[in-house]
Amino acid sequence: MLDKSFRARDLVRGGEPVLISERSATRTLKQWDRFAGRVVQVEQRTQISGAVLPYEYETSENLIEGLRSIGNLSRKEKKELAKTLGEDFDAALIANLSETERLRAASSTFTTCWLIDAIDRAEQPETPDLRNTDGDEVLQCTISYPLADGTADGDVRAALDSCADLRPATATRWNWVRREKRAAASAARARPSKSLTIETTRDDGTLVLGGVKLDGRTLVLSVNSLERSERGIELLSTILGERVGQPLVVTETVEQILASRDTDAPRPVDLSEEEQRAIVHDYLDRHYRDTLDQPVPSLGNKSPRAAVKTKSGRAKVADWLKMMENRTAKSDGAMASYSFDWMWTELGIAELRR
Repeated sequence: MLDKSFRARDLVRGGEPVLISERSATRTLKQWDRFAGRVVQVEQRTQISGAVLPYEYETSENLIEGLRSIGNLSRKEKKELAKTLGEDFDAALIANLSETERLRAASSTFTTCWLIDAIDRAEQPETPDLRNTDGDEVLQCTISYPLADGTADGDVRAALDSCADLRPATATRWNWVRREKRAAASAARARPSKSLTIETTRDDGTLVLGGVKLDGRTLVLSVNSLERSERGIELLSTILGERVGQPLVVTETVEQILASRDTDAPRPVDLSEEEQRAIVHDYLDRHYRDTLDQPVPSLGNKSPRAAVKTKSGRAKVADWLKMMENRTAKSDGAMASYSFDWMWTELGIAELRR
């Protein structure tokens, strides 16, 4: 995208991208954004005539699929479609037109679909579906164990140090880690295609399932899902036995965490923009390198490396990468400048990045 122009592709009819001369949109559009607009030829220049309607990826896919399938609808389905979009929409007539004529006749539906989606999003703001690497819905769980009478701190530390699933971080803190590699079926379980994955790893790449700390006479386990809390309680109960009392479990949803966040709280560490960017980009590098070998729901639960072995799979992986690039570019802060160049190259599909 340039200051005065950008390249765009017709997603309904296909073809090569065309250079569009435009000024205002170049300041707002991000790479792989999807929009509806009227494109016209003015002398030697291709321009946008009228407003540009930005589309969310899922909404645009539904609209494109609907336009392509009009000719295959039953009479009842055509009537239902006409009823939904308005009396002026004649689905039966449109089904018999050429693709270009069909687009011209159905032009009002672009505005209708965009408006319906915009209203729905305004009335019901979408909360990201956050999942951990096991596919569990994120729920912050804090489990507090009182030390039993007569139990010495040293006995608890020794018991925790002896557990292979717990890695000491300090004298009073431990990381609960997964020693074995997670199975593909487990990694993909219950993880919707629209979900965002929360992952924490140690410097050596070991996956962290939770944290354990000894706070005075209380042992605290912190995990990010109800399922992990149950497994963690079982683990600690087995290790410590009668050294601790009955646990107290407190849960907090993502919405509750966001609502209780103190926006005026001082930053614990004052980092420069360059340092923040380096930390975020390093994390994303490690996260996406792991993702390349993990099942992705939108790729038919195949890993990106496995999917690119077929022609159809390569096209799906390209669409998947474009969607991730687009969402990242729209994010705030250091994440927005992250480059996916290396993923296109490593997967061998750089020629599809157009």
